[in-house]
Amino acid sequence: MKKIWSLFVILLVASFTINAQEATTFLGIPIDGTKSEVIAKLKAKGYKQSTTDRDALEGEFNGEDVLIYVQTNNNKVYRIAVLDATSRDEGQIKIRYNNLCSQFQNNARYSIADPEVTDYKLSDTEDISYEMTVHNKQYQAAYIQRPNDPAAYNRLVWFTIGKSGYGKYTVAMFYENLNNKATGEDL
Repeated sequence: MKKIWSLFVILLVASFTINAQEATTFLGIPIDGTKSEVIAKLKAKGYKQSTTDRDALEGEFNGEDVLIYVQTNNNKVYRIAVLDATSRDEGQIKIRYNNLCSQFQNNARYSIADPEVTDYKLSDTEDISYEMTVHNKQYQAAYIQRPNDPAAYNRLVWFTIGKSGYGKYTVAMFYENLNNKATGEDL
């Protein structure tokens, strides 16, 4: 009986280790566990409680001042949302968006999520304001983290352009662990 119990403990530990490796990571922190655990890890990386939003942390990420939100489903973290703290005009947001596309495309830890897309970059002639206002167009780019891993489809990182006022825009990035996302189990 003791041997069976030891084997059970080994398998249990191995399954937790495998699940932790399968989770999307943000700054090396797995998008998994409880909200308080993930917030504690983010604070250990230097992020502070936001002075303007009690649900957010603030700090710098990838050279930008950002607000960070930890989102849960059934008390398990499934997403970290990273929002620009500073808005930009249309020309500046195209540059920011295209720079992010280049950074992800040139990073071997990521691959484009949609096999039919080769590049998400915007042309200089794209009229973001017109397209978003008149045609409700959304600008999004999606990538898979650690694409050579068989469980990569559960590790989605994507970003989008959002309006933050008249003629002003921000980028919102989402690091998601699709294993923890709502699937209608509460319906």
